[in-house]
Amino acid sequence: MTRLASATLDRLPANARVHAYDRAQPCGVVHLGTGAFHRAHQAAYFDRLLAHGHSGWMIRGASLRSPGVADQMNPQDGLFTVLVREGGNERMEVVGSIAEVLVARHDPAALVRALADPDVALVTLTVTEKGYCLDPATGDLKLDDPAVAADIADLSAPATAPGFLVAGLAARWKAGGEPFTVLSCDNLPENGQRTKAAVLAFAREIDADLADWIAQMVAFPSSMVDRIVPATTQEDIDNFESATGLRDEALVKTEPFTQWVVEDSFCNRRPPLEDVGVQLTDDVAAWEMAKLRLLNGAHSAIAYLGGLAGHRYVHQAIAAPGFDRLINRLWDEAQATLSPIEGFDPAAYRAQLGERFANGALGHLTHQIAMDGSQKIPQRWLNTIRAYRTFGLGIPAALTMAVAGWMHWQSGSGDNGISHKVDDPLAEATANVLKEAGGDREAEVHNLLGMAAIFGKDLPLDPPFVQQLVQDYIQIAETSAASTVAAFSDPASAED
Repeated sequence: MTRLASATLDRLPANARVHAYDRAQPCGVVHLGTGAFHRAHQAAYFDRLLAHGHSGWMIRGASLRSPGVADQMNPQDGLFTVLVREGGNERMEVVGSIAEVLVARHDPAALVRALADPDVALVTLTVTEKGYCLDPATGDLKLDDPAVAADIADLSAPATAPGFLVAGLAARWKAGGEPFTVLSCDNLPENGQRTKAAVLAFAREIDADLADWIAQMVAFPSSMVDRIVPATTQEDIDNFESATGLRDEALVKTEPFTQWVVEDSFCNRRPPLEDVGVQLTDDVAAWEMAKLRLLNGAHSAIAYLGGLAGHRYVHQAIAAPGFDRLINRLWDEAQATLSPIEGFDPAAYRAQLGERFANGALGHLTHQIAMDGSQKIPQRWLNTIRAYRTFGLGIPAALTMAVAGWMHWQSGSGDNGISHKVDDPLAEATANVLKEAGGDREAEVHNLLGMAAIFGKDLPLDPPFVQQLVQDYIQIAETSAASTVAAFSDPASAED
């Protein structure tokens, strides 16, 4: 087996795109969470930036938990391939912007030293919603989380993202150096403000003066990221090796579409990302909200209801009976809660989303999107439902059905009794409250609604919403997710 690496690049097909630049230059970026999304998105932007001659922006990646990504990338000199797929077309791009990947769990001090390096001006994060250690309902740092509490008690070997950020900033503060900008690239509303709140809450537990310095000196811009990046399969890696003669264990696949909107607020050197298509703005929040509610909200609805119905991939689910009506109605409901955005055309965006969801070349697994739902649905659905109700628009039929689908997903069983894994930090808690209902369907809904960490205290006290949710939940239980979605009729269309 011959691995992709600097010494084997000349073996790639002539049509593979490989940018030429000095990869031995300093790392100006540390990235926490060097997973597939980062490699297909931010790392690809920085690869183009370096190719444009903007030096000093190599990335030192870090995995906070598993050594898997480091084992994939470090033997390949940090190189990996992005396969851009649409229909029957495929484009091969080799990205060289990541110098190495550290494993924080194995050597936390090495990551703290990397964060403290004066060459580092920017720290980016894709650690997923749960990686910020925030309460999904309130957005507050979970000080009682065992990992957070352990980091606060002893910051010499942190384990959490907030812990590492504070440890790195503390090292720079003590050395009298400049801080780094902290840029969240995760799907959280107002992700910059949430990250800042988490870091400040953590820092206050360590040192009040440090917290004051962070509050005054450190920038936490928000960002919106958009690119569909399905999980890479062993078959993808094997096929690449058969086609090229090289083994790329860090291979990622994605779609042609990519977007990155960044708040122009930095406290150190700013990479000229606008040169490679990044949109810099004073207000990311509106773009972020539109993406969360339209793209991510629809994706999660497809994941749970499509997954229950036995659809392995997004493109299969969206083509199944009723899903087009359901998703278009969900988009109507979400769009009704959004403020106008200069330069944003909702109709064109929705049409584009439909094309992206139908891209069968991606093989985007519904079960991949379904992971960590308890952390995702407050931002993707529940806040939309709250806004819809506040605006006096009635019951959002599609969003309510989506919630019913998520509730059924927690049982671990779909249509025809097909079982699945509930991959979620609160999986045990949701299983327990379902069991406590003793098979009473209405009680199952009320028990799940009683989980304030997900639903807050307001939605369980909204009788019309709860009544519709119970009705949808029972319909799925007594028939199936597939038939319930197939029978979905858009109330707005019925009124016309």
